[in-house]
Amino acid sequence: MEATLLDIEPLDSRQFVIAVKRLATSLSYGNDRSPFLGSGLEYAQSRPYQFGDPIRSIDWRVTARAGKVFVKEYEAPKRLPCYLLVDTSASMTVSSQSPSKYWMAVHIAGGIAFACLDRASPVGVVGVGGRKLRIEPSLSKTQVMQWFHHLRHYRYDEPTTLGLRIAQLVPRLSGTSLVIVLSDLHDPWAVPALKQLSEKHDVAVLQLQDPAERGVRRAGFVRAGEAETGKQFATRSSRHWVSHHQAAQQLKRSGIDHLVLPTDRPFVHHLRNFFRARDLLGRGAR
Repeated sequence: MEATLLDIEPLDSRQFVIAVKRLATSLSYGNDRSPFLGSGLEYAQSRPYQFGDPIRSIDWRVTARAGKVFVKEYEAPKRLPCYLLVDTSASMTVSSQSPSKYWMAVHIAGGIAFACLDRASPVGVVGVGGRKLRIEPSLSKTQVMQWFHHLRHYRYDEPTTLGLRIAQLVPRLSGTSLVIVLSDLHDPWAVPALKQLSEKHDVAVLQLQDPAERGVRRAGFVRAGEAETGKQFATRSSRHWVSHHQAAQQLKRSGIDHLVLPTDRPFVHHLRNFFRARDLLGRGAR
């Protein structure tokens, strides 16, 4: 029997739309080049002037060097389809304080989606929890927002399937795609699957972190349970339940950009700098 779907907190439908659009504006504002897609037009070559060519297209440097008028030719860059892999598993929804990792992931995914759509890049969504959610890339903002309103509902009983969903997605991707993962990486098969994915596609990982995952200081041993399986275990309070440093090293060796986003700290500035750094490195604009 399927568990009851619960509404994500703390934003209602209208507030959620406003928050997503505000985040999209923050990620894109002030950049002639999108941190996801590159500039609107890319220089291809210069050729001799022909009657009717606009004056603004004249390549003055080549003209001065050649002694006759040349104009610049541009081509529109290939728009990478962007797939957002959103972790809907129980470990994302259970939190030690508000907001939860899941709330933050859905909020960020919505902002990224709208920033991509503003640069005419189609956006698709894949759920990497127990729900079967896979939506093909679309350029419709209305349709994309409907998807995210669907994601605003969650359950407490979903397992993590990040590694499996990536393995299922790889053979279905045609050409190069931009894949952005929003997860806490609790799936032990996630990193190997991400490595395989990055061999042909541009991959970025946003790892959500609850304050409790940083450990409780000087509390000795702690008895805890896994959110997705209910399995009980004991651990030292100083131990990080998720080795962010180890995951970061493995992802970095595979050329995958990785950013840890704690849910109890401001994230917009770090997120914007993360994508700006990718832009400077020439990623996400192939």
